[in-house]
Amino acid sequence: MTIWRGQHPLILASQSRARQMLLANAGISFEAVPADIDERSVQKNSGLSAPGEIAGLLAREKACFVSSKNPGRYVVGADQTLALGNRLFSKPAGRAQAADQLRLLAGQTHELHSAVAVARDGKIVFSDVSVARLTMRALSGAEIRAYLDEAGEAVTSSVGAYQLEGLGIHLFDRFEGDHFTILGLPLLPLFAFLRRERLLGI
Repeated sequence: MTIWRGQHPLILASQSRARQMLLANAGISFEAVPADIDERSVQKNSGLSAPGEIAGLLAREKACFVSSKNPGRYVVGADQTLALGNRLFSKPAGRAQAADQLRLLAGQTHELHSAVAVARDGKIVFSDVSVARLTMRALSGAEIRAYLDEAGEAVTSSVGAYQLEGLGIHLFDRFEGDHFTILGLPLLPLFAFLRRERLLGI
């Protein structure tokens, strides 16, 4: 007996290794099919400014895009935004931008808004946005440089220039919120929906 009860594997509309790891560790049969959408254009054209609303929109867009090409399949889209007060952050383009982000976040508490959406036949059948608050410790210039030296190119793959499942853990004092929300895929509300749909065996 497998945990996943769907006729076909779940589709994850993401190339994020962290999100794929979360589903795999939970015993879910899935295929990763990245959504080829221009996230920045979608965000700009939406006129939205609230971080949770932006994350929710992008998660739904990703799910619908991949779902429209895979009829009958359940497709999960996910997105995450980082906000420090009213300021939204994007993935740094290089080391210099990563250092700038870390200087701004150091000693502050920021929010991660993680959205998940499920689509079937091009229509959204579930969506949720969860929030976590993270406090980064005060960092000296030397500590930021040492972290960037050690982390290398990985700092450009995540907003905020950190990955908590890796070296980024050294940057923080405390967290408030769900571990899965922090990693970018709120599994608890997602799995509650999948159980209601009789797609999970546990």
